[in-house]
Amino acid sequence: MNIKNTAQNLATLYDADFAKWIDKTVQLLKERQFAELDLENLIEEVESLVRSDKREIRSRLIKLLSHLLKYAYQPENRSTSWISTIVEQRRQIILILEDSPSLRNYLSENYAGCYVKAMKEAADETGLAIATFPEQCPFAEADVLTESWLP
Repeated sequence: MNIKNTAQNLATLYDADFAKWIDKTVQLLKERQFAELDLENLIEEVESLVRSDKREIRSRLIKLLSHLLKYAYQPENRSTSWISTIVEQRRQIILILEDSPSLRNYLSENYAGCYVKAMKEAADETGLAIATFPEQCPFAEADVLTESWLP
């Protein structure tokens, strides 16, 4: 079987049996048979790994900031559930950043945008007017990621 056919067969396998495609791709990589790889799908999968982490950072940061807003602006409704959510979201973000320290820049670059979404989420969940919350995030990024910090 020629190399082109092997790569085409691997591309077909990608759609038919993803787990088997992964196994075969790993085998080819270990054997340094690079010409036989299904490069198009391999590149897509590698790129999706970082996209997934970025999406998770944004999602968790929005949830964390919205709960910090609720905690700060509705002290009468504070609950262990809110604190648990704050702790868990913070912990998961930190774990991602420990695995991929370069994503800290991504978090910083998206901090303000995530805050805007967090304001909307907090307003929806609390019934407070969105104008209740400051236009700029009142929480320093370093504080938000500090284990025991609460506003």
